[in-house]
Amino acid sequence: MALDQEVKNSIIEKYRRDEKDTGSCEVQVAILTEQIRVLTEHLKINKKDHSSRLGLLKMVGKRKRLLKYLRNTEYARFVELVADLGIRAK
Repeated sequence: MALDQEVKNSIIEKYRRDEKDTGSCEVQVAILTEQIRVLTEHLKINKKDHSSRLGLLKMVGKRKRLLKYLRNTEYARFVELVADLGIRAK
């Protein structure tokens, strides 16, 4: 389940650090969070779609690693991002 380009661009616009930023940790986490939400809704309908479930688990793991990195390097941005996205992070 890929995101629409306009949704992706709006996420990048909201979370980027400067004008040319498309790959910072915050942007990646925000895009992964939206993809996780879309895929979760898909899996509620299609319970036997095991390949999508595996992809979801990989995305959650990647987001967790990115959040851990952000927490260790820039804690203030981590707290702000987690609050803004509405996700629980340890």
